[in-house]
Amino acid sequence: MSAIPYAAAEVPEVLVQRQTPSGRIAMTLAVLALIGLAAMPWWASTGTIRSMLELCCYIAVAQMWNLLAGYAGLVSVGQQAFMGASGYALFVLAQTYGIDPFAAVFLSLLVPAVLAVPIYLLLHRLDGPYFSIGTWVVAEVFRLTASNLPLVNSGAGMSLRVMKDYSAFERNVAMSLLCAGMLLLTLGGSYWLLRSRFGLALIAIRDNPVAAASQGVNVAKLRFLIYVAAAVGCGLAGAIYFMAQLRITPGSAFDPMWANIAIFIVMVGGIGSIEGVLIGSLIFFIADRWFGEYGATYFVVLGLMTLLVALYARSGIWGLISKRWDAPWFPIQRKLVDPYR
Repeated sequence: MSAIPYAAAEVPEVLVQRQTPSGRIAMTLAVLALIGLAAMPWWASTGTIRSMLELCCYIAVAQMWNLLAGYAGLVSVGQQAFMGASGYALFVLAQTYGIDPFAAVFLSLLVPAVLAVPIYLLLHRLDGPYFSIGTWVVAEVFRLTASNLPLVNSGAGMSLRVMKDYSAFERNVAMSLLCAGMLLLTLGGSYWLLRSRFGLALIAIRDNPVAAASQGVNVAKLRFLIYVAAAVGCGLAGAIYFMAQLRITPGSAFDPMWANIAIFIVMVGGIGSIEGVLIGSLIFFIADRWFGEYGATYFVVLGLMTLLVALYARSGIWGLISKRWDAPWFPIQRKLVDPYR
């Protein structure tokens, strides 16, 4: 009896959709926004440039915290350690050793990158709130060290007097380009990462790290890389921020308020999403401008707002929006589409 060959099963043809109409619009607006930031010296005042720089630093630090807590499951309250370390490195390189301050911004990133390795190796054994407390302790150790280190003028702080060698217009051009580059590296880099195969692994870790490990994801290695990347991103924000301030002290460099700001932005805007970081940053920036004159009182209101969102809208404002309208600004999901429909 001759064998009857099986009929080959027809595999339906499908397309993988990685971009959406809303995503294309958002990408176009993002490119225009970056161009507008880079061109600020030609259309904005010095005060506006400083305000935009502060907003960009909020976005960068919040996105780094979002990568840590929203995807890698590492809740840190001590990222200001890397901001201060990079800021101080910038001042030492530029003021003490005479290196061009704008080149020193990028050289200073080596400091948080190097420091993040032993810090993570020390803290990764801790879990949950113990890890968070450990990051805060590290930041306090950095503050105390800077307060007693003659190289950085101890508790008196340092001033970036070399910036007087540049005109106001040159400083504005440099700061505008640095702002645009910082957002491109932190937001753009995060978007590229989340759309890659490492992004799929991060999403798996966020949903269930044990299940992700069972499917071959190297959870420990990926968390380590994200921690180092977040340290460098926060270091970049710290270097740019304190360069604009022209002065740094241990209290300002390692201020825990930066952790509070990042947590507020991500929790209110929407954890685990780039859109949430942008929304939360705008909310905090506007609140700080409108209600900052009332002193620390408005922080109580912001804290209560964070608590209410955590209790009744854990996905944040962006989570509420995305439940009603499926129009992501920065889509990272892959969808199968029937080309014949």
